[in-house]
Amino acid sequence: MALITKKKILFPVNDALRSYLNDHERSSDAIAYEELTRYTNSIPLYDSNGVDTLWETVLFSHADMEGIHKQLKTVYSNLTSSGNVEVIEHLFIDRIDICPFGNTKPFRVRIVNRINDNFDYFYIKKADASRIYGLELEHLLSPNAINYIVHENTLVEEHIAGVPGDQFMKRHIGDEYINKVRLSKEFVKFNERCFVRLLGDMHSSNFVVDVTPDFEDTHYRIRAIDFDQQSYEARKAVYFPKYFKQNNPFIKMGMEVMTPESMKQYQLEERSLILNRSLSNKHALSDLLDAMCTQPLSIQKNIVQLGKELSEHFGDPRFEKCSTMGEIVKINLSKLSENTL
Repeated sequence: MALITKKKILFPVNDALRSYLNDHERSSDAIAYEELTRYTNSIPLYDSNGVDTLWETVLFSHADMEGIHKQLKTVYSNLTSSGNVEVIEHLFIDRIDICPFGNTKPFRVRIVNRINDNFDYFYIKKADASRIYGLELEHLLSPNAINYIVHENTLVEEHIAGVPGDQFMKRHIGDEYINKVRLSKEFVKFNERCFVRLLGDMHSSNFVVDVTPDFEDTHYRIRAIDFDQQSYEARKAVYFPKYFKQNNPFIKMGMEVMTPESMKQYQLEERSLILNRSLSNKHALSDLLDAMCTQPLSIQKNIVQLGKELSEHFGDPRFEKCSTMGEIVKINLSKLSENTL
């Protein structure tokens, strides 16, 4: 089992990252995270089955609520439509929740269209450089586009839709309509995407399964939803979802329907796709990695241990010379062109 540090250090957005965000249109006006901490009360939020979600709905005074709701709708327009206010004419803020147990105590905003009752979510969080690098690497190197904006020390993220991995395994993985081969193939690819860019802590609560029916069959996409552990931990195993016991149902299913040869093929296929994405986005990726190398983004002993483990994994001594996690990620990505596993 992969071990995770219990409390991760938050790293500020430094000048190099701020410059990247400005140059690549990731900066925008937004309500400050601290504004939402002025709530006067909170109540536990339960799901439709009466189970505690571990989120709490926060309540504001009447004097604050109108202004906060107006700012949140503006934030939503900046996040989803480059500030086009027409998209928010029929929207209202239905609920604001906080996760008091989260590392950064994020707020989740539920916004509803009053015409058709359609709703969406977005998140207001403390800006953590590690998480921002994780979001941007996901955007550049995965098949998933990511919408987020940063304002000073506040991070605003879109909601990533899908069935939470733990719920999918509990309720659906045994269904007769599940295409086990396609789902297992996607888990192998997800495992590869995480390791290549060193995204850790991908146990079943930190990813979702996006299920898309097609005219002949069903497509699956496993998507990370938590980027706090972007290249922070010391142990190489943390960056492989296959080593988390919570993901064992996926592992068991894959062993039933895949051969080692087919798994190797899927790994190489995904590495080739990531390489192509890195080449298509080479200027943005180069700028991002340069900024990433200006901060340690972890504690020193983690950087040293991960460098040592990756050096042994690849037989490449360059990893042990790294002084930042950004340098380790940069070398790890360079291994793509070698198709080394």
